[in-house]
Amino acid sequence: MSTTPVSRLLITSPQLGQLLLSTRKRRGLTQTAVAHRLGLSQNRISHLEQHPDEISVKQLLSWCSAIGLELRLGERIEGGPSSSTEW
Repeated sequence: MSTTPVSRLLITSPQLGQLLLSTRKRRGLTQTAVAHRLGLSQNRISHLEQHPDEISVKQLLSWCSAIGLELRLGERIEGGPSSSTEW
């Protein structure tokens, strides 16, 4: 039985943190395991999961790779969700 990959539309940085945390847990990875893959401390991973607005683009790309996520960017569909506080 194969599973279909799920895509999530992220509008806010807290949504990013929740996605990183839930994907890590779903994959059975500890914060320590992710930290080792990223060259960070477990405390830093914990902090960044709670404060994802502090993640650098380089860290985000590495983190996605480490836990099996892809980062895709595209143009927003006109009339789609937006957040003026984020942009």
